[in-house]
Amino acid sequence: MATAESLTAGLAAATIAGVPGASVVLRGGLVVYATELKALLAGVDGAVLDEFGPVSPQTGRALAVGARDRCGADWGIGLTGVAGPAEQDGHPAGTVFLGIVGRRSSNVVRLRLHGNRWQIRRAAVVAALAGLLGAVSPSAPGPAGGRPAGTDGAADAL
Repeated sequence: MATAESLTAGLAAATIAGVPGASVVLRGGLVVYATELKALLAGVDGAVLDEFGPVSPQTGRALAVGARDRCGADWGIGLTGVAGPAEQDGHPAGTVFLGIVGRRSSNVVRLRLHGNRWQIRRAAVVAALAGLLGAVSPSAPGPAGGRPAGTDGAADAL
């Protein structure tokens, strides 16, 4: 698996790397905090960024695809959103778009998370890892259709 992370700035990949044996599953990660790096490093089409913006379900999905493809992984996680404290482009703090893309499946959810910047970023990582676990093991709980583990926010499948 691989990540392309904006608001979490590599926290998801670092969390996975903190587990012994992580090299069995973690191929790599891209930190694409700046909008232009989403296109340059993760391969997000400039038209997607122009039309929908850096905080959108389309960008979340494209980041996941870019992570998967650029890192040669089976699964990609894309995280983009607003950690706060201020809103960005009309999106309130705590808005996160999480894309999880495999070779034969693709899912994007909008998370509505609460807390300070650190709490929002951590909750986004928890939701991403739960979502990936749910994608690779369908009996495991994922973020869609309920509250992400460890948050008081909600998730909407898109």
